[in-house]
Amino acid sequence: MIIGTGFSGLAMGAQLKRRGRHDFIILERADDVGGTWRDNHYPGAACDQPSHMYSLSFRLNPEWSSIFSAQPEIWRYLQDTARDEGLLPHIRFHSDVTSAAWDERRKVWVVSTASGVYVGRVLISAAGLLSEPKVPDIAGIDAFEGDVFHSARWDHGVELQRRKVAVIGTGASGVQIVPQIAPLVERLTVFQRTPSWVTPRGDYQYNDLEKGMFRREPQRLQALRTSMFWENEERFAARAAIPSLLERATQVALAHLEAQVPDAELRARLTPDYAIGCKRILKSSDFYPALMRDNVDLVTEPIECIEAAAVVTAGGHRHDIDALVLATGFEATEPPIAKRIIGRGALRLDKRWSNGAEAYKTVAVSGFPNLFLVGGPNTGIGHNSQVYMFEAQIEHILAVVKHMEGHGIDAVEVSESAEAAFTESLDRRASSSVWLTGGCNSWYIDERSGRATTLWPDYSHSFQEEIPPLDTAAYQAV
Repeated sequence: MIIGTGFSGLAMGAQLKRRGRHDFIILERADDVGGTWRDNHYPGAACDQPSHMYSLSFRLNPEWSSIFSAQPEIWRYLQDTARDEGLLPHIRFHSDVTSAAWDERRKVWVVSTASGVYVGRVLISAAGLLSEPKVPDIAGIDAFEGDVFHSARWDHGVELQRRKVAVIGTGASGVQIVPQIAPLVERLTVFQRTPSWVTPRGDYQYNDLEKGMFRREPQRLQALRTSMFWENEERFAARAAIPSLLERATQVALAHLEAQVPDAELRARLTPDYAIGCKRILKSSDFYPALMRDNVDLVTEPIECIEAAAVVTAGGHRHDIDALVLATGFEATEPPIAKRIIGRGALRLDKRWSNGAEAYKTVAVSGFPNLFLVGGPNTGIGHNSQVYMFEAQIEHILAVVKHMEGHGIDAVEVSESAEAAFTESLDRRASSSVWLTGGCNSWYIDERSGRATTLWPDYSHSFQEEIPPLDTAAYQAV
């Protein structure tokens, strides 16, 4: 049983089908596939990794329209994947998982959903880290009388034209939304807690000749994909806090800011006071110009509360609004799905992760037999394609399942010692990274433990080398 139909869930299902397996189902809470690319349909939603890298290795797409594809195109790619890979008969839509419990006597997972109860030997959670919107805990937010919605739940029925709109948040979603709605609204107030480092988004539209060449000569498409991968791999060195590379990246971002924001006072408020790479580096060529518009205000004072028709910041300053957009991210370090997964001894996964999420080779957790994770702890990647990570994890999971079947094993569980050793290795690698030394607070770090639990603290190619191989000694039959 697989939970989720985003990139990771569909890739898992596709690899099972391609290897002759048909005895699986995929549980999906919504009425269509797509995961985050189905849910995040706000104005300007797009990927900040090149499309030809942000694709499955076994489903290269010569038809991508540009280097950085927009949400509708990515969602369509996932819909096509589900159809072309023969996954639709396996998907149970409207099946939000309410509980997934390990039955120790029968050695199966019992999964309760909105559509019924399902039982299976192996459970694979592909729910991801960026699936549950994070709503800020701001006093009075429930008293706001205007329209309010999270960026991941954009309400297209709400007209923003000629209204006073506020956007809280200037992270990855905020910098895409602001340029799109600024020309429409009467007044846009952007609330920024911490400025982000922003670099140019050098997009490019592929023409028909190029797309035709990719169709006729797929080896050229593969070569482009490979060159993009290694070009991005160089960027990890900056995350590793190598001073010369950090300085070079910093100068690129500062030059971009200076070129687009001539106002020195505004530029100062947009300049981060932490090392580049400590938070997610954003790519945008239209965010700064949007802030320069006469009808846009950037507010950097802390928000004290929200009233019926205003946001109140420090010092009692009132900012009148009649619509509120929350571009405030996701519950990444404490994924809600963990509260619904119950392992041996009735232990919930979120309790097991009370000091921060961890998993052996990013896929297996001691105390949770036959449970595997795709897109879970330490699989985020800030400098390269997330899809590469998913595919490496899937290879490991398939190897474990093959080993179980080849040796007549009903259930396996990773040993505590193997998981602890792997976690210690990740912590050691992360300790010198800019995420922990760069002087910022971010969703990369679990505030309960101070550990980097969401990102892979190494190069992407090292993940591909390290994760897929199976060490049978790390698992024990239960």
